[in-house]
Amino acid sequence: MGLMTTESRTIDQPTTPAGAPTLQARNSAAFWTATGDSRGHEVIRRGGFLAVDGDNRAGLRILVQEPDLDPGELAELSYLTRRAAGPALVEDPFSSTDLSHLGMRTWQMPIMLRPPGPVHAPALDVTRVRRPEELQAAERIVIEGFELTGFEPHQAGELFPTALIEQPGVEVFIASVEGVPAGAGVSVVADGLASHYWIATSSAFRSRGVGRAVMLGALAHVADLPATLTASKLGRPLYESLGYTVASPSTWWASA
Repeated sequence: MGLMTTESRTIDQPTTPAGAPTLQARNSAAFWTATGDSRGHEVIRRGGFLAVDGDNRAGLRILVQEPDLDPGELAELSYLTRRAAGPALVEDPFSSTDLSHLGMRTWQMPIMLRPPGPVHAPALDVTRVRRPEELQAAERIVIEGFELTGFEPHQAGELFPTALIEQPGVEVFIASVEGVPAGAGVSVVADGLASHYWIATSSAFRSRGVGRAVMLGALAHVADLPATLTASKLGRPLYESLGYTVASPSTWWASA
């Protein structure tokens, strides 16, 4: 397969394993700000965290932005979590904020880092989403792939509003098998860094290289930039084969 590259862009941030938590935190904040704005949900910005306060289906998403929250920020984060209209999810890339007092379940996933570099062309057709019907197809794949039962029954545009792909730096990709949408994912570029979210494959097309195709198609547009992601246990081998290495653990907390 041929190699794909993009025009060079300025890299604004150092990309070392030690810096990976901050890189991931900032990019996640950019993504969830875009998501909150596109959904019309309240985006709460503090020095130590960013929160997107959604409805009873979308819930509350909190992204820790610094390794040390001050007591006031921790108290506000706790208050927001307790009063959330729906499920609450807190992502702490620094693994330094203890939320055990909230009775939430917790787990860790690795932040992975990839240096700039060319990527192979995907074996499947991968396209950037431009039309509402394509975005709805991607939305359905992600809801199924991540078992987002809070978004079922499906309501078009609830997870991925049309306004999301109009947000600067946000791109949604679909991989197709014989013309049928089979996989999807989101790529976000902010401050010279790329990151990837919601990489999912429809159950009807698993074990056919769909996830790899989505990642290769998305990476082709940002091959000149360092990239991060937070990997599931199942996804880690794929990402390692694409040049990602484990940098640090990220801790997640979710309401019971």
